[in-house]
Amino acid sequence: MRLKSSAVITGVGGYVPDNILSNSDLEKMVETNSEWIVSRTGIRERRILTDKSLATSDMATWAIKDLLNNTKVSPDEIDCVIIATSTPDHLLLSTASIVCDKADLTHAWATDVNAACSGFLYAFTMGASLVEGGRYKKVIVVGADQNSAIINYKDRNTCILFGDGAGAVLIEPTTDDVGLIDSVFKTDGKGREHLYVPAGGSKCPATPESVADRKHFIQQDGRIVFKAAINGMTDTCTAILKRNDLDILDIDWLIPHQANYRIIHAVGDHLGLPAERVKVNIDRYGNTTAATIPLCLWDFKDDFKYNDNIILTAFGAGFSWGATYLKWGKLRTA
Repeated sequence: MRLKSSAVITGVGGYVPDNILSNSDLEKMVETNSEWIVSRTGIRERRILTDKSLATSDMATWAIKDLLNNTKVSPDEIDCVIIATSTPDHLLLSTASIVCDKADLTHAWATDVNAACSGFLYAFTMGASLVEGGRYKKVIVVGADQNSAIINYKDRNTCILFGDGAGAVLIEPTTDDVGLIDSVFKTDGKGREHLYVPAGGSKCPATPESVADRKHFIQQDGRIVFKAAINGMTDTCTAILKRNDLDILDIDWLIPHQANYRIIHAVGDHLGLPAERVKVNIDRYGNTTAATIPLCLWDFKDDFKYNDNIILTAFGAGFSWGATYLKWGKLRTA
């Protein structure tokens, strides 16, 4: 049954660092080559936050400031900020609190959400629910990750995949038949050890031994994650179509999590969606985890037309995955 929406994206913003880490650069760091990286992942370069005084909160702040500049919305108007990230500035202290201070969002309350690469989708649905309930008028949702902080640049299987970046959306109420329509989310904790950072949390606090053993970096079983991502995103997109009486050709755009071009291509193929309707920017940014989908919205916003049917889908650590169906509305203009 189709669910009526009353929360719509009215603004987008984004930020990626200036520093580019190309495949040629990686060839000098680990045993790999650009041709192999492109053929296996579709990635040609990724952006890296190299200034050690900066962190995830700074990228999220710059994405929000870009959003506010694009929409001419005052920081004082923002009611709530939700930051989706798996690379917070600190344990205990929420990155969202830091972002509110840096972005001068003095009237907003804020919190973090961690669902890894699925984080933006989860946070977006949460933010939309706050608007749909009528309690809040303007909610900002950000996906932001500084993956370079948890990457082992001696591990050629993971260092080629990830980049840094942040994307943000503004959600507001609407009386039109646009905005968030439906979401399907799934979680399977049995997959947790196939993609995670072993140390740094309460189960395995930092010790000299954990640092020496490089347990504070991402570890991934690529084959298992690859297959699970294709199946998970395809299944939840199919469920969205069925629940909303949609044919795949009713979908104007598929915006998948940018983890690997072969995964993106396989999901589109399984759904039967023409490649030209699938948005891809992994070649320029790599996998920015929670930031991939909002960065696509930011990059391709001029391609979306009012009332376009869009499906967002992601798969991440946890395992966490899902799909969201929305109708594109009208963006505020400067």
